[in-house]
Amino acid sequence: MATAIKINDPETAMLTLLARQRAAFEAERPVKADARRSRLERALDLLLTHKDALVDAMSEDFGHRSREMSLVTDLMASVKPLKHALKYVEVWMAPEKRNLDFPLGLLGAKARIDYCPKGVVGIISPWNFPVNLTFAPLAGVLAAGNRALIKPSEFTPVTSELMAKLIADYFDPSEVAVVTGDATVGRIFSGLPFDHLLFTGSTPVGRHIMAAAAKNLVPVTLELGGKSPTIISRTADVASAAERITMGKLMNAGQICLAPDYLLVPHEMQGLVIGALKAATGKLYPTMLANPDYTSVLGDRHRARLEAHVEDARAKGATVHIVNPANEDFASQNGNKMPLHIIENATDEMTVMQEEIFGPLLPVQAYDKIHDAIATVNRRDRPLGLYWFGTNMDEAQLVLDRTLSGGVTINDVIFHISAEDLPFGGVGPSGMGRYHGHDGFKEFSHARSVYSQPKLDLAGLAGFKPPYGAKTAKALARELKK
Repeated sequence: MATAIKINDPETAMLTLLARQRAAFEAERPVKADARRSRLERALDLLLTHKDALVDAMSEDFGHRSREMSLVTDLMASVKPLKHALKYVEVWMAPEKRNLDFPLGLLGAKARIDYCPKGVVGIISPWNFPVNLTFAPLAGVLAAGNRALIKPSEFTPVTSELMAKLIADYFDPSEVAVVTGDATVGRIFSGLPFDHLLFTGSTPVGRHIMAAAAKNLVPVTLELGGKSPTIISRTADVASAAERITMGKLMNAGQICLAPDYLLVPHEMQGLVIGALKAATGKLYPTMLANPDYTSVLGDRHRARLEAHVEDARAKGATVHIVNPANEDFASQNGNKMPLHIIENATDEMTVMQEEIFGPLLPVQAYDKIHDAIATVNRRDRPLGLYWFGTNMDEAQLVLDRTLSGGVTINDVIFHISAEDLPFGGVGPSGMGRYHGHDGFKEFSHARSVYSQPKLDLAGLAGFKPPYGAKTAKALARELKK
């Protein structure tokens, strides 16, 4: 098909491309199911045909990235939403009948909702899961009948350039296109007059994205992050909980918006839990430096940021447990792998408890009563995820009732994002809007109300047509009584 889009004069090039997509969209309307299915099928074929090249590109960008993890978290997690959309797109497209107040429906009036494509949707995808966080939302965008303009991260340049090339091979630029470039290109992109804009990234950048979109009143979906808490109950199976937390924390070296960011543990269980975390790390990653299963932190800058958190915590009184099962020499490596650092007795004064970590650091705070743990969660911004481990379901329900988060996984971490029928999104500083499955289709559609009036003069029959009189008074008395 076309060639990848090259950005020379970024603003002019992107505005031209946006205009081309919008003109093609207007010419195509209504967007039939066959066209939507064709685009979804091409995106699916792209991923399945080029999965190895995409995995290799991500590993090159990271310095090393687990092949199997990339296949699970970026490829499989992109294939699933595309297949799900292909299965249900025609069902989702069907008009939705709505009820009318008596007696309108009995007299022949009808009401429905038509889910209309919005037009051109901008997608700004991040570096931590560069393929998944491009193609998973794209499934909803295409199923809803839209065109898409994508700006992937400049921090994974090899993957971004490969996606640009592949998408240009499979799609005409008037359907789906990728623009690459640095933060300057990103700032221009976020200010374009899209019909909808999706941004996945940090909360501070999300604020800038929302401000830029507001200039054109562009509706936004913000998938952000924050500090997702993990509460370990006194009824928890500590060994099982520790293994599941460790698996979630060390997946992608902790560079996940839904990673368990800090632990809340009963005072008397701290030593037991920390010991179980160490044992679980050794079981999952008996070695790390040369272990192909263990992913690198993305670059010197991120590693330095994480090391600064550790030193700050240590200087302010925390006990830092470096979990290095094979006693490897991380200081002499050529790359940026980091072992798990458990930060015991973390306090709110430490930077590691003030910022989203995005790396293999795990602060631990103690609590006495479950209400104390709930209060700790509630004094912070609403998190993207919340995790609880235990067998006392009354306590689990108490935590659900007294907290608010984007999503929840009980007796594991992260897993709620894996269900296509569950909406994914944050609340407040952790995001707004949601996608996945049917909810994603609706997020990227306009729900247009359609009311059809019969031949009968319903306003006159009901008494609401001038000249007003006794019939009007009777109708008002009926409608306004207690």
